[in-house]
Amino acid sequence: MGDAIAYVRFARYAVPLAAPVSDAKVATGRQRPLSQIDVLTCEIGTRDGLRGLGFSYTTRAGTPAQYAHVREVGESLLGRDPSDIGKTYEALLWAGASVGRSGVATQALAAVDVALWDLKARRAGLPLAKLLDAHRDSVRVYNTSGGYLQAPLDEVKERAAQSLADGIGGIKIKVGQPDMKEDLRRLAAVREHVGDGVPLMVDANQQWDRASALRFGRAVEDLGLVWIEEPLDAYDAEGHARLAAALDTPIATGEMLTSVAEHIGLIEAVDVIQPDVPRVGGITPYLKIAALADHAHTQVAPHFVMEIHVHLAAAFPRESWVEHIEWLAPLFEERMRIEGGRMAVPDRPGLGLSLAGRARDRLIDDVEFHGSGR
Repeated sequence: MGDAIAYVRFARYAVPLAAPVSDAKVATGRQRPLSQIDVLTCEIGTRDGLRGLGFSYTTRAGTPAQYAHVREVGESLLGRDPSDIGKTYEALLWAGASVGRSGVATQALAAVDVALWDLKARRAGLPLAKLLDAHRDSVRVYNTSGGYLQAPLDEVKERAAQSLADGIGGIKIKVGQPDMKEDLRRLAAVREHVGDGVPLMVDANQQWDRASALRFGRAVEDLGLVWIEEPLDAYDAEGHARLAAALDTPIATGEMLTSVAEHIGLIEAVDVIQPDVPRVGGITPYLKIAALADHAHTQVAPHFVMEIHVHLAAAFPRESWVEHIEWLAPLFEERMRIEGGRMAVPDRPGLGLSLAGRARDRLIDDVEFHGSGR
């Protein structure tokens, strides 16, 4: 008889940021500053004594709904073969079919799906990247957390220099303010500060219309940007395609989409697609997106959660980028190793992560299920 899931624990954590951050959505009045990340974790144990750890997250709202969803469907995991990830994922989708196959419901399942992949790689004694057929042992890494709009320009420049000194290979700063001239001023100053040889990206967080995005893109063509991120509404595939065709600077987007189906139209419209494992519902749907992108010769640069995405970027056929944002570090014992502009794939089995003892200080609620279940 094969192994079976005997234990499942879901937990909600609130991880405060050192200081609130603001992007263009705040500058244009659409959102409030971001002050914490809410995280849903899933721990799975089997009768053979194996363990898997996964997580999802939200910003500003959503984790209580995710937690409520897994409380309803989580017990159905008991007794299942943990290696049957696709079968289990489909069963959980059908358990919550009345609320759809994208958004909060599947984002809740992402924590389960990641835990099952983590467990499978641990069973094999391999880092997740190698289980997924890694193409490399490290990936290019850029920093975002130092480039938010609430920070004065001198601070942005200082943090960019520090990131480079710490071994990070590229810098991304936020743009999309009501006054585009201010964006251009900050961007030119950062480019001058870091030098022409440093990879530099910008992120407008969907705040421009098509004409404004084109005007900005033309104004920065000579800065040699790696990409312009989220220049338009995330669902405007036609607008992104037109923009990508009109500019030499690559166009990137995709982080806000929540299913495989939503990514299909954008994959061939842009130069870089940016799926997010927790937002699309887990590693299982992410791998489908990556396969579609590879077929279309579109680059993949996953959004946030570097702790998961370093493995998936290493397993993508083309050289990719991973986003360095350190906000989830208080939850885990381990740290990502960065050197020479690259983030190393952990050599520990699975994701190579374990919850830190200090994470208990950030615990909001948890629930456990035990037994054979079926």
